[in-house]
Amino acid sequence: MLLTPEESIQIQNRIGADIIMALDDVVKTTITSPRIEEAMYRTLRWIDRCIAAHKRPHEQNLFGIVQGGLDPVLRDICVRGLVDRNLPGYAIGGLAGGEDKDSFWRVVAQCTAALPEDKPRYVMGVGYPLDIVVCSALGADTYDCVYPTRTARFGTALVPEGVLKLKHNAMAEDTRPIDPACACMVCKNYTRAYIHSLVTKDAMGSQLLSYHNLYYMMQLSRNLHSSIVKGKFPEFVCDFLQKMFPKGDVPEWVCNAMEVAEIDISSCWAPFRND
Repeated sequence: MLLTPEESIQIQNRIGADIIMALDDVVKTTITSPRIEEAMYRTLRWIDRCIAAHKRPHEQNLFGIVQGGLDPVLRDICVRGLVDRNLPGYAIGGLAGGEDKDSFWRVVAQCTAALPEDKPRYVMGVGYPLDIVVCSALGADTYDCVYPTRTARFGTALVPEGVLKLKHNAMAEDTRPIDPACACMVCKNYTRAYIHSLVTKDAMGSQLLSYHNLYYMMQLSRNLHSSIVKGKFPEFVCDFLQKMFPKGDVPEWVCNAMEVAEIDISSCWAPFRND
């Protein structure tokens, strides 16, 4: 069903969500053509129509969405246009669509640097734990993604080291919990071997992994937030990276992003630099 900007706002007004999103024109970041510019300017035109159609501005916060593909000039035009509207919050859209990670983080860094620090900055469609930590370091505040439950349906659990694939035969006789350090209901009551026996033939396997993955993401978010409040975010980042990359092989794009974020992660990779 195709909606106009006005209809999209009317539906969200009726739903009553605290945060509602302007209708935008989304184009894959892997496309390079005049279509990117067309979509960006259409998104700016539509934000005015969304604002005019918004009947509950004192109850619901309307966020605009920054578009512009991987073009820094178009992104800058869109950011400035949305900031001029003085919206309650801003989303960075059009990412996590197949672009390379180096381009991904640079767009996030550009947008967060230009968006108001006293308004929420939301990176849409981002759900990998590593991406969330990196984007938070670059100034983003909130995220959304189906990744934790979608990857659970494929038999994959989120753990501090990255992922654990419960479908692998190596899990068949593993009596440990998914993550021995995790306090979730699944890790307290079920073994890897038991979940392995379920994931290929019983929906309960996906349900248990979904529960664990959501618990993992919620705990990651709590720890991330707590580290910021306590002024210990750089330590949190280093601890996170050391667990995920114990050999010190932190991806170059992460190192570049942390340099821009002015977070020293040399303790995570320096000892391995000359290997």
